Amino acid sequence: MTPLIFLFVGVLHLLPSCSGRAVCKDVGHLKTFGEIKEEIEGYQDVAKAIVDLAVCGKAQNRSYERLALLVDTVGPRLSGSQNLEKAIKIMYQNLIDDGLENVHMEPVKVPHWERGQESAVMLEPRNHSVAILGLGSSVGTPPEGITAEVLVVSSFDELYRRASEARGKIVVYNQPYKGYGESVLYRVQGAVEAAKVGAVASLIRSVASFSIYSPHTGIQYYQDGVPQIPTACITVEDAEMMARMASRGTKIVIQLKMEAKNYPDTESFNTVAEITGSKYPEQVVLVSGHLDSWDVGQGALDDGSGAFVSWEALSLIKDLGLRPKRTLRLVLWTAEEQGGIGSLQYYQLHKVNISNVSLVMESDLGNFMPTGLAFTGSDKARAIIKEVMNLLQPINITQVFEDGEGTDINYWIQAGVPGWSTGSKKIY
Repeated sequence: MTPLIFLFVGVLHLLPSCSGRAVCKDVGHLKTFGEIKEEIEGYQDVAKAIVDLAVCGKAQNRSYERLALLVDTVGPRLSGSQNLEKAIKIMYQNLIDDGLENVHMEPVKVPHWERGQESAVMLEPRNHSVAILGLGSSVGTPPEGITAEVLVVSSFDELYRRASEARGKIVVYNQPYKGYGESVLYRVQGAVEAAKVGAVASLIRSVASFSIYSPHTGIQYYQDGVPQIPTACITVEDAEMMARMASRGTKIVIQLKMEAKNYPDTESFNTVAEITGSKYPEQVVLVSGHLDSWDVGQGALDDGSGAFVSWEALSLIKDLGLRPKRTLRLVLWTAEEQGGIGSLQYYQLHKVNISNVSLVMESDLGNFMPTGLAFTGSDKARAIIKEVMNLLQPINITQVFEDGEGTDINYWIQAGVPGWSTGSKKIY
């Protein structure tokens, strides 16, 4: 796992507290850029100590071992599930045992959806079991399932052009992969757009650049006033096969069965721990990842790794006996996969103190070997970040990319707080 977050957190207290849009009232104490640059250069020994401890010291592989223990013990951590709440309680105790400060849980209401049994079978032109994964918040089918002819489209525009053909059919989206941000719209909106033209269900090509016949799940949303139809992802291979069949004029019939069901919202928790700042304890640098996951894997990468490297950042600073000027706050979010539910409620609760939030960070797109970080903030803040990154020249991690957004920190960024993220595909 990347040591980048460890060092970055260690020196972030150098950032002026109004590095984003104007959210800071008192700027009289701010240093000039030259003074900040000189102070950052003086942290080379601290930077080396953090890197050495994380990469080759006694903390080597510690975050990996911690993560492995949790995922092996608890497994998947779906919003609303007992597994997620078990994981939260374990992490709460772990943070206390680690000697961190102000460890507590903040209650939030989260969605509760269960997948149940699900299957899809192609009945025409031949018998073929179609691998599917129902999408989060999808409704189920009747017990007997839905049996209908398929309409294959490659885009929303094609669906609208062929709207008269869609009524009573299962719409299959075979959209080309054009990057996650663009292609994920079919997963998120596919059911709604299909329902608007009278479809009875929708199947979406998994949002992936590569496939080994593995469907991908994820959240989808319904729209008020539009019928709610069952929706699931299928593999890239099956989507391509059905597109080829349809291009030849072959009739395709599928039977879809899904037991998916939505239940009333339930209580969960964001988990918080801190290292209190020595000079400006009321000012906060926030590091974060989410504990919840989908139900069909262990959530080790999405986002166990992000949650645990964020915890490790505080652990390393504590182990070295460092006391930053500003408070370092770790937040382990709940219900991120359902659209950042836990982080939205956290923002609503704490935004009254936004002038004291110096920077927000999130790790949620994988933890591999980085070359830099993604940052959103003012030009002045970016210049300071670049100086901080120079401390990582010995391990060749110095680039500063655009767009440091993340699902759980976007609320703060949109309000003017600088944001940083790791795991962006631009980084690797």
